[in-house]
Amino acid sequence: MKCPYSKKCGGCQNINLPYEEQLKLKQKYVDRLLSSFGKVNPIIGMEDPYHYRNKVHHVVCTDSKGNGYTGIYAENSHRVIPVDHCMIENEKADEICASIASLMKSFKMKAYNEDRGTGFLRHILIRTGHITGQILVVLVVASPVFPSKHNFVKALRKLHPEISSIVANVNNRGTSMVLGEKQQVLYGKGYIEDILCGKRFRISPKSFYQVNSVQTEVLYAKAVEYARLSGKETVIDAYSGIGTIGMVASDHAKEVISIELNEEAVKDAFANAKNNRIRNIRFVKADAGNHMKKMAIQKQHADLVFMDPPRAGSDAKFIDSVVRLGPERIVYISCNPVTLKRDLEMFGKKGYKVRKIQPVDMFPGTEHVETVVLLSK
Repeated sequence: MKCPYSKKCGGCQNINLPYEEQLKLKQKYVDRLLSSFGKVNPIIGMEDPYHYRNKVHHVVCTDSKGNGYTGIYAENSHRVIPVDHCMIENEKADEICASIASLMKSFKMKAYNEDRGTGFLRHILIRTGHITGQILVVLVVASPVFPSKHNFVKALRKLHPEISSIVANVNNRGTSMVLGEKQQVLYGKGYIEDILCGKRFRISPKSFYQVNSVQTEVLYAKAVEYARLSGKETVIDAYSGIGTIGMVASDHAKEVISIELNEEAVKDAFANAKNNRIRNIRFVKADAGNHMKKMAIQKQHADLVFMDPPRAGSDAKFIDSVVRLGPERIVYISCNPVTLKRDLEMFGKKGYKVRKIQPVDMFPGTEHVETVVLLSK
């Protein structure tokens, strides 16, 4: 089965290759960049590498006849490729996007035009609970005034009664950011829940949550295995998001300190700990590097640091703060082998040695690969 959009879209560079071939390419890529640090274990792939994305983002457009349609940006552009059925996106989410587009004309709802700054509906963001099946629909709109919103919600829920919650997020800025600051819950609780590694997590529109639930369980199990926790350790979960890896590790540690700057993610993390009855974790809303530096100045101690930075990787300031804190072990989860290589070189100069390297295919069809690395003094 070949993707009909692959040449125009550019998002999934390897989607038309046999999956075994995709894994070989990723293994070579990680080997080339990281084998100088030690043996790279064989990449862990998926049994079913399709429709794994639990987070789907579509741009909304209107054609010359006033009919709505949705799609995705072509690579490195703001040109929208109409997409009805994506091979890596959740199939139900794609159906809901098409249904929203089909309702636009009857509700006189225009798509937002970036060049003219006119129109109403900008984006659709859909998040799906892999285990719970709960569905959150986020309608990103250009104005806080939502005409006929109750009727629109009613019409959408008639087509898709499986939807758990609908939120209107207001983004009235000329920006490439998808989500705005203000939002209004139109139906449901305004968030969904999912189960990951035996823990229940609350996921809000702005919260970070790994997009491939199946492989995230593999990734986190490997990270906790590398941590070798005995139940006596103080653990830091840096860049912690909604607290996933810290809560998974909490069963095996004395104390977990979860550090995250995003306020909404921290609120979700508090709720998640309460729902899972986890009492040995605390949450700090702060820049992780600054907080660890503060801990080091105050002579506080941590035995292990989990770090899961964005694609840009970490920076010298953050790495210095980790080193000053002086954990015995560091478990680094990276989504970019290029910046991972750079950061491992910095850690190496400061007395930490790479012990284990495990690639995990979190993003089948694409060139991206996730890697778990264990470092120790």
